[in-house]
Amino acid sequence: MTAVAVDGLRKSYGDHEAVGGVSFSVERGEIFALLGPNGAGKTTTLEILEGFRSRDGGTVEVLGRDPGRRADSRWLRRQIGLVLQDIAVEPYLTVRETIARNAGYYPCPRDVGEVIDLVGLTEKKGAKVKDLSGGQKRRLDLALGMIGDPQLLFLDEPTTGFDPSARRGAWDVVRNLRDAGTTIMLTTHYMDEAQALADNVAVIAAGRIVAEGTPATIGGRDSARTRISFAMPAGAVASDLPLTVTAIEAGTVTAEVDDSTAALHELTGWALRRDTPLERLTVDRPSLEDVYLSLTGAHAAQEESSSSPARRRRPGRSRS
Repeated sequence: MTAVAVDGLRKSYGDHEAVGGVSFSVERGEIFALLGPNGAGKTTTLEILEGFRSRDGGTVEVLGRDPGRRADSRWLRRQIGLVLQDIAVEPYLTVRETIARNAGYYPCPRDVGEVIDLVGLTEKKGAKVKDLSGGQKRRLDLALGMIGDPQLLFLDEPTTGFDPSARRGAWDVVRNLRDAGTTIMLTTHYMDEAQALADNVAVIAAGRIVAEGTPATIGGRDSARTRISFAMPAGAVASDLPLTVTAIEAGTVTAEVDDSTAALHELTGWALRRDTPLERLTVDRPSLEDVYLSLTGAHAAQEESSSSPARRRRPGRSRS
């Protein structure tokens, strides 16, 4: 039950290859996050999936149809929802009028009042669009993406401009949609959002997928060394500690260990024998943001290295 299947997708603009052989799949009923820095190829990939841009190579199926074929694209318009970064709406219509108008574009839309309640705009349903705050306009965008009761919903930076409380509320809406059977494809620059929502994640850099997996396992997160951090106890130095110290910054000690249980036993036993408190003690593994930065940074460094003139071998010269 695959909702999106992409194999060897390619797209170039002149000499610039924006997407270079991307492959991934999204299963029906899951939330899939496509992560990457600006210019990595996310937007181009999504526009091809949504039927707004043609591809140069590879195969793409969305809900079993090819968005590049005109007949399939027309059918898909009624089956997918879009929440883009910037949606143009009539500023002098009310929230209810705006959503009701869009509902008329679909054969079996959701109830307008239900959608307004779901996105938290009940108190603003009679307000004109021009009078909404940035976060409220983003909620309206989400409502417009949901109103057609889509099988597949594309969310492009859906919580930009939301305060922390509103973001959590939007996450609940997205989870409820997933639980009701909607497949969701998400892009976001908030790694905590991807961590909280996504069932699976793919990281794209310079037009290529560099890692794919669950938020807990991508980039080897589940097997990475554990980080133990704490404030350096008063009167202690690194050589006093029962752990091999990785770094000491601003009075905070960090150690990376393979066996966190044994290391914590040694550390806490040492502290108890000395009657020394371990202030600000934390134990964690690399976050999704750590892994993301590592993956995209390493790929950028590799690209820069391979394109550096100093590292190119001159034509016609053999290796020594």
